[in-house]
Amino acid sequence: MSDKTLIDLSWDDFDEHRDPRSNNNQFDAVVEKAISRRGFLGGALAFGSGAAVFGTGLFSTTTLAQAAGHQKFAFEPVDIATDFDVHVPAGYAHNVLVRWGDALWSEANGAYSAETGVSVDMSDKVFGENTDGMELFNVDGKEVITVNSEYVNPKINLPDSSEGTPQNADEVKLLKNLQGVTVMEIARGEAGYQVVVDSPLNRRITHETEMVLAGPLAGHALVQTNADPDGMTVKGTMNNCGSGRTLWNTYLTCEENFNGYFGATGEEPTGEGYSRYGIGGEGRYAYEKFDTRFDISVEPNEPHRHGFITEINPADPTSTPIKRTALGRFKHENASMVHAKDGRVVVYMGDDERGEYLYKFVSNGVWEIGTDGGDLLNDGTLFAAKFNDDMTGEWLALTPETTGMDAAEILCFTRMAASAVGATTMDRPEWVASNPVKVESYCALTNNKNRGVKPNAGGDDTSVNAPNPRETNHYGQIVRWTPADENHAADVFGWDLYVMAGNPTVYDNEYAGSDNINAGNMFNSPDGMVFDSTGMLWIQTDGNYKNEGDFEGMGNNQMLVGDPESGEIIRFMTVPNGAEVTGLCWNLDKTVAFVGVQHPGGSWPDGNGKPRSSVVAVWREDGAVIG
Repeated sequence: MSDKTLIDLSWDDFDEHRDPRSNNNQFDAVVEKAISRRGFLGGALAFGSGAAVFGTGLFSTTTLAQAAGHQKFAFEPVDIATDFDVHVPAGYAHNVLVRWGDALWSEANGAYSAETGVSVDMSDKVFGENTDGMELFNVDGKEVITVNSEYVNPKINLPDSSEGTPQNADEVKLLKNLQGVTVMEIARGEAGYQVVVDSPLNRRITHETEMVLAGPLAGHALVQTNADPDGMTVKGTMNNCGSGRTLWNTYLTCEENFNGYFGATGEEPTGEGYSRYGIGGEGRYAYEKFDTRFDISVEPNEPHRHGFITEINPADPTSTPIKRTALGRFKHENASMVHAKDGRVVVYMGDDERGEYLYKFVSNGVWEIGTDGGDLLNDGTLFAAKFNDDMTGEWLALTPETTGMDAAEILCFTRMAASAVGATTMDRPEWVASNPVKVESYCALTNNKNRGVKPNAGGDDTSVNAPNPRETNHYGQIVRWTPADENHAADVFGWDLYVMAGNPTVYDNEYAGSDNINAGNMFNSPDGMVFDSTGMLWIQTDGNYKNEGDFEGMGNNQMLVGDPESGEIIRFMTVPNGAEVTGLCWNLDKTVAFVGVQHPGGSWPDGNGKPRSSVVAVWREDGAVIG
């Protein structure tokens, strides 16, 4: 397959090309058995008692809440859209805060051209491409947004002469610089929020930025390279997907599809440590042809230095980002950090690939409010989730005793460790969100279109299991769990499904979705999820926007708001055709929401020239709080 063809693939399809995965996962079988045990059939998954002895279900109250109207929502739901624009509810307004190519420093003013994009020499001085997870921080009274730039679109970002494939080292450098993380100060003026150009807090972190490894894997032979024989200093954080924030107000950026950046120009290394992660063959962006760091035939350990959660201090532009190896190495979607009842720090994480796992990290030490807890992320235990069909579950510790692997191997090859303990294979576990007003957490299981093809890359059983009940799951679902004793550090939990996405206008069976899905709020492929301070769940989609067949009536990708208590879900926003909506945060007084629009189609938002991923500001026209 040519580089050009690889670039045309979505990341999901790229992984399928490298290593086809089954979409028949154990979680589906568990859900199917759970439904069978309770006699609930078809699309109305009325679990009733929900999360068994540890929690309370929601579906029994859904119908009553819908009949009572949108009592908890300060807007009327918007309709679907199929055009190339953004739509928000009546009484709300929006504009673009920042778009790919906008200057962060004065020297880059005018650097973006609608015809040619951004030049190599200005590419690390502008806002990056394909915005994703983001968080807003208060830095001495200044508002600072930290935003991921997940990947690039070479056919848009490179000169036309390249035809979508880097032709030289400079073009590779351009792509490297447009990815990573942007830290930028914003401020509200007469025209609304704008980027503070030349702010001393502004920063770009790219595939070339120096950072350090911390935790048990740092310095190990598995992460030593020719360029870094000590195994301590790494260049770059890559494929930065979702995000998180620490209790001590630093930023967590999550490295997802890192495997696609590596290729081989000669004989490539083999073994499960490569095949399980889809490493080998051609790189997606031809980095290996112009930079030996990405050539696994030269640097076989370089991929072992990526696929982590990286901590960044947005308040200090001189600080060195830290890769926290104790949180495991896999395709991190995002990170949800909570403070456990016993004082320890807990981080929930999903591994976004079919047939992979849901994880949590529990620190050994406790965190005290007002202190820097970064070192707590270097010392703790990693767990993988097992879901039972009686709607209970347990966290399985990944230790040398349970896995037969040493501590460094567990952190470098975390997927294999989770397989060794028999965790539950999942339908692409993406964002995890933890409720700030109740001890419960949610995970978006985006979709799983090929269930039943074969086991996952580790040979694990991926037949249907409890939380993944449909054999061909184009729609996705959201699972939630409640830890025992209201303690996120507990080893056991109860679970239920908050929602199963579906299309009740096409199907009258399980593909219609759960009973809180109707013709007015249909969606597919839940991806991003963020709770607001009141405990309402904001759901963002990255799915099929063709608006036909199984997806008729769903329109473009969208952002919805869900009430965890009643189960009601209504649509707040739609994004341009071709785009996904990903990333959400609020300003300090909660009157403005910032929302990411990734890979839009057409020529949005400029109306001419190239499409540009952007962050959109949304506010109520009466100036009231949003969420």
